[in-house]
Amino acid sequence: MKNSALYIHIPFCDHKCIYCDFYSIITKDNIPSFLASLKKEIEYYSRLYSKDRYFTSIYFGGGTPSLMDASYILEIIDCLHKNFSVSENVEITLETNPGTVNRGKLRDFFAAGINRVSIGVQSFLEEDLKFLTRIHNRTTAIDTVYNALYAGFENISADLIFNLSGQTKTKWLYNLETVVELPVKHISAYSLILERGTILNKMVIDGKVKIQDADYDAELYELTMDFLDSKGFFQYEVSNFSKEGFECVHNKAYWEYRDYLSFGPSSHSFVDGKRWWNFSGLKKYISEIEKNNHAVAGSEIVTDEQFFDEYVMLALRSNGINVTELQLRFGDTWLKNKSKYFSDLQQHNLLTVTKESIRLTKSGYAVCDEILSNIL
Repeated sequence: MKNSALYIHIPFCDHKCIYCDFYSIITKDNIPSFLASLKKEIEYYSRLYSKDRYFTSIYFGGGTPSLMDASYILEIIDCLHKNFSVSENVEITLETNPGTVNRGKLRDFFAAGINRVSIGVQSFLEEDLKFLTRIHNRTTAIDTVYNALYAGFENISADLIFNLSGQTKTKWLYNLETVVELPVKHISAYSLILERGTILNKMVIDGKVKIQDADYDAELYELTMDFLDSKGFFQYEVSNFSKEGFECVHNKAYWEYRDYLSFGPSSHSFVDGKRWWNFSGLKKYISEIEKNNHAVAGSEIVTDEQFFDEYVMLALRSNGINVTELQLRFGDTWLKNKSKYFSDLQQHNLLTVTKESIRLTKSGYAVCDEILSNIL
């Protein structure tokens, strides 16, 4: 039985933030039709992939899944349980935006089976939240964390973004100091990335916003790693930190290159060496499900070279390469060919190499993309 993951994309939002490039729509139209199509898609794929695998994580992303009623989310969870072999200890995450939930609604989500919330805080500074066009303020963000705790959630994650326009080290450190004082077990800290097609990207192109350079970004990142490590948050992936035992099961499925099935518009799946993705538009998604029971817009078979490159990339960006596993899968030719380069990286404190593993150091994480480009 293969250990796999399930992802549900809920596209509905009440507002589009300037930096977001995920598929979302600001409307409440088609919410019932979407649910019917989603259940139909789940049932279709269960006939193909339910026999030889079990699922240890369910992740509701978006969009803003926390806009939905708990009964809506429960109906999806029940459908997944009915159609797939879901682990008794399954991690079920709901992305949650401050300003869309109160304690009562969080209690309803907990009763529906959600056992982990990922709260999109992004910043505790009012000026940052206004710049990012978030709908909440500092007080609402903090209240949401505590409301989740009082609603029954032990596994609480908070998202933060660094290297915002004009963000000083003092301001970023304030965000870090604030979040570690809250009852969170997991922190995702992302550098602000300019994505094509976003409002922010156009603002930068037009000269209305200036983003700080890569060297400053790296300094903020190293500050993040050092500070969170000093507060007992273990770094298990480039952007993710957790208390012991609270690593995100769903994240690890991606980073460990395991299979995952995804449902909803714009979602991507990866099973048995095949990758496919759905149409993005909600109306197109619904019409395709009605016609075909699926909404696949494109697919590819992962080549041996792709498989190797992706395996190494994902491993180095997370807990490192398991040497024995890599040799069993791919042989040891690559390791021998790269031994001198690995030795050089180790001398510069960018890599730790043992008989068991090859892992980036904190300094290595800061230049991860450059290292990967040199070895792949």
